[in-house]
Amino acid sequence: MSGPAFFQTHMGQLFFEGTVPQILRELRRLNDNLERLVAVAEQLSGPKQSSNVEPVPPTTEGTEEP
Repeated sequence: MSGPAFFQTHMGQLFFEGTVPQILRELRRLNDNLERLVAVAEQLSGPKQSSNVEPVPPTTEGTEEP
């Protein structure tokens, strides 16, 4: 491929200088909101109970095999 690399183009500059930082800000906001949601859910569910139960493997119910 000839020509400038993406980061050297005007659209590449806009992407790396504008879009990528915006994505990072939104990911941080999402993470902060999830942390708050988990904290509230833990408060509403009461004290944590330790469980010695083994996880149940996923079922294949409803799927057909050839």
